[in-house]
Amino acid sequence: MRKTLKLKLQVVEIKLVYGNEPAYNVYGKEMTVMKQKTEINRSIYLFDNKALITLIIPLIIEQLLAVLVGMADSIMIASVGEAAVSGVSLVDQIMVLLINIFAALATGGAVVAGQYLGHRKEETACESATQLVWFVTLCAIVITAIVYAGKYVILHGIFGRIEPDVMHHADVYLTIVTMSIPFMALYNAGAAVFRAMGNSKVSMNVSIIMNIINVGGNALLIYGFHRGTEGVAIPTLVSRMAAAIIILVLLCDEGQILHIKKTWRYRFNWSHVKKILSVGVPNGLENSMFQLGKILVLSLVSSFGTYAIAANAVGNAIAMFQILPGMAINLAVTTVIARCVGAGDYGQVRYYNKKLLLITHVSMTIMVLAVFSILSFIIRAYHLSDAAAQATRQIIYFHGISAILIWPSSFTLPATFRASGDVKACMYISVFSMWTFRIVFSFVLGKYMHMGVFGIWAAMVIDWVFRAVCFWIRYFRGGWRKKALV
Repeated sequence: MRKTLKLKLQVVEIKLVYGNEPAYNVYGKEMTVMKQKTEINRSIYLFDNKALITLIIPLIIEQLLAVLVGMADSIMIASVGEAAVSGVSLVDQIMVLLINIFAALATGGAVVAGQYLGHRKEETACESATQLVWFVTLCAIVITAIVYAGKYVILHGIFGRIEPDVMHHADVYLTIVTMSIPFMALYNAGAAVFRAMGNSKVSMNVSIIMNIINVGGNALLIYGFHRGTEGVAIPTLVSRMAAAIIILVLLCDEGQILHIKKTWRYRFNWSHVKKILSVGVPNGLENSMFQLGKILVLSLVSSFGTYAIAANAVGNAIAMFQILPGMAINLAVTTVIARCVGAGDYGQVRYYNKKLLLITHVSMTIMVLAVFSILSFIIRAYHLSDAAAQATRQIIYFHGISAILIWPSSFTLPATFRASGDVKACMYISVFSMWTFRIVFSFVLGKYMHMGVFGIWAAMVIDWVFRAVCFWIRYFRGGWRKKALV
């Protein structure tokens, strides 16, 4: 007779806890993974709330000053005459391109130095900062020589046929301001080094001094001595010289975590420069392509008529205020994320990425609502026609709401990738999206679908949406976590 052996299985619970490993429950042959709640001690994280506020607030003030001083400069230049305004604006297009290149290289240096700091290699981080300052300054000197040598080509080739008065003002402004290129590059590099160590207050204070010299000098020379274009150019040169000298002296303080060596002899270190260029070159190309795209779109805007040109210009000026907090926080992202990546702690990277994105959304919401509340007053101050005023109002409301919802994912999230060393992917996505959506759709919506200047701004937001989708996909796939530079 066959006996049946019945084995009664009781529920056996086995808890395996190794650090942050999850607990397991075993039910017979079936095994299910249970989520284990673990307490994370964030007191040991690199940046507490006070450190983040100390980092972000000066950056916002610095960005706000830059925008306000730019507006003040344009008002004072306008008093010289239309020819002066045109000549200065043409040269400024070249200067903006150069500023973007130096800012990109400075970002590369900040990422490398920040990752070394996170890796607790302070001496190597200082060497990286020294290489950044020397390399960027020497490159700027070479570019200055090229600009002077090719001044005729720039004035007559790039700018084309312009009125003699405009040509004269452009020539005077270019001749003087070109001398400021090395000082501008040195200041950008120095400011990036201070931000890399989490000290954005220094760059803010130096920026305040620079802007006071610039605005005060403009007012004195234009209104007091009636120097015309020279009255605009000379204060720009002097203010950049002062900023560069001040920040260079501060960088030589060996009591700081990051400092540069006090020497006039530059020993080229390809290992450090290569890391800086690996971030700076793709970032610079991305910024350059962006500026080129804006110039191409402007030619389309001009075809819509005078009201469209005015609405687009005023819209750009007001929209800059709406995204100003986001631009400042992006600089903070570089500092925070680079340090976490250098420490090899991607848990902190995810935590701060989420936190800084939230701060960006909240701060931009506050700024956008503030702009909305005084929009009617701002539009009246520009004395726009009814058509231009209506178009500007539509643009600003659309841009503001889109900025709150989409801008952080399109621009703050890729700042995390760049700080992690994942720069090429950002460049490929951004350049493809700009040329495919912002430029092509500008013609489709603005010209062929007869949406006019509003279609240009709608195409820009479509570009944001595509970028945001691509960046979030890349974030969750996690390939960016394998791009650390140190």
